[in-house]
Amino acid sequence: MAKRSLSLSSRIFFYMILLVVLASILIAAVTVYQYNDQSQDYHRKRLERKEVQLMSSINYVLKESSWEIKTDNLELIFKDKIYEIANIHNVAFNLYDLKGKLIKSSKPWLENDPVPDQLPRYIIDTLALISSKRFVEKNKLLDGNYRSSYLILNAPSSKPLGILNVPYFDDDSLNSGELKEFLIRLGYAYIIMMLIAIAFAYFMSKLITKSLKAISDKMYQTRFEKRNKKIALDGATSEVMSLVESYNNMIDALEESAQKLASTEREQAWREMAKQVAHEVKNPLTPMRLSVQSFQRKFDPDDKDILKKVDEYSKTLIQQIDTMSKIAEAFSTFAKMPTQKIEHLNVVEVVEHALDIFPDSSIDFSSTAKLIQADFDRDQLNRIVTNLVKNAIQAIPEDRTAAIKVELSEEAHHIFIKVKDNGSGIENGIGQKIFEPKFTTKTSGMGLGLPMVKNIVEAYNGEITYNTTLNKGSVFVVSFPKKQ
Repeated sequence: MAKRSLSLSSRIFFYMILLVVLASILIAAVTVYQYNDQSQDYHRKRLERKEVQLMSSINYVLKESSWEIKTDNLELIFKDKIYEIANIHNVAFNLYDLKGKLIKSSKPWLENDPVPDQLPRYIIDTLALISSKRFVEKNKLLDGNYRSSYLILNAPSSKPLGILNVPYFDDDSLNSGELKEFLIRLGYAYIIMMLIAIAFAYFMSKLITKSLKAISDKMYQTRFEKRNKKIALDGATSEVMSLVESYNNMIDALEESAQKLASTEREQAWREMAKQVAHEVKNPLTPMRLSVQSFQRKFDPDDKDILKKVDEYSKTLIQQIDTMSKIAEAFSTFAKMPTQKIEHLNVVEVVEHALDIFPDSSIDFSSTAKLIQADFDRDQLNRIVTNLVKNAIQAIPEDRTAAIKVELSEEAHHIFIKVKDNGSGIENGIGQKIFEPKFTTKTSGMGLGLPMVKNIVEAYNGEITYNTTLNKGSVFVVSFPKKQ
């Protein structure tokens, strides 16, 4: 069994929700990225500002110092001044010589954060290679980023004296708290937006597929055997209108084909009917012809039994003429139903009267009430019961005792006549043909009884159905409304 996919409205609904979810995730990701990028930019510029301030103070000390400005005297020059500068700018820094050996540090020696006595070689080599003479090293430390900048310290004569090291810790605890609070608020906004999006997506999906649903319902109701209505939609999109036009064109073509088929079927039916009439009329004509020819050959005016023979020939001819009259009457009845004479009847009495012509021993009649009233033609109701019971009797094999039940019942607006027999049943292969004209499984008869019953019942907006079991019997049920 093929797996059934989601409906178009469901897919539109889920796709719209998915789009909102993806947009929300993307916005949150961009927000976090932008926040982190701004934080990094802030720390980078802050470190640069501190470096500029320190360099300004250091240059001032070098300019005012009485000591000779050279690398070996840096420890003496900044012996006390390094602490003043650090306190003024609230930043710790270190001074190294050009070989990376520690000269002086503004912060005290701590066991958990010692100031390295010697800079790694790669830092010195990097400072020597880059033109800016500035190198920033980043390391991950605890909850933030640890930056350490290294700058070449020059004398007023622009001669390199040493290396200025400024440690800097990116403290993002405050920014992280603000970011977390912002994301929480953004989450609440997303929840509200999601609820609005779900409602909007639901109504939009229904609105978009409303036209398609109308077309689908019409197509599902389309039947070849009945007149189908065209679709009229207002405000539909051009794609849907194109589909509607295609459907309406199909309805026109279908109706045209149905009319042609109905005309062909009517012509074929009348041809078959004409053949059947000719065949049935021809059957009694043959014995009539033979009887007349035999009478001509054997006619003898002097025969003492001539009157007896004429009487026999006359009876034979009259019998065949009566047969032809019955054939003509049967076909006339089927071809053109008599005009309905609607009466307000007690259906129980009509059915009982129709059953009087059959042997009482083989028919069991029952009714749920003594008075069941309906508007119906008395003769046509009598014809329905007579044909159904007659067929039931003929369906019983010769070696089986007939047991036929006729049950009459009513509901709120309908009456039901059920005829049950214990006959041979109806084979599956012929079940669909029993209501077709001239179809019969009997050696005699013209196959017009059940088709005539069906025509009468349908003329009253009723229905005839049956159930059958081979070698056990059949049940025919006729239902029709109480009032016309």
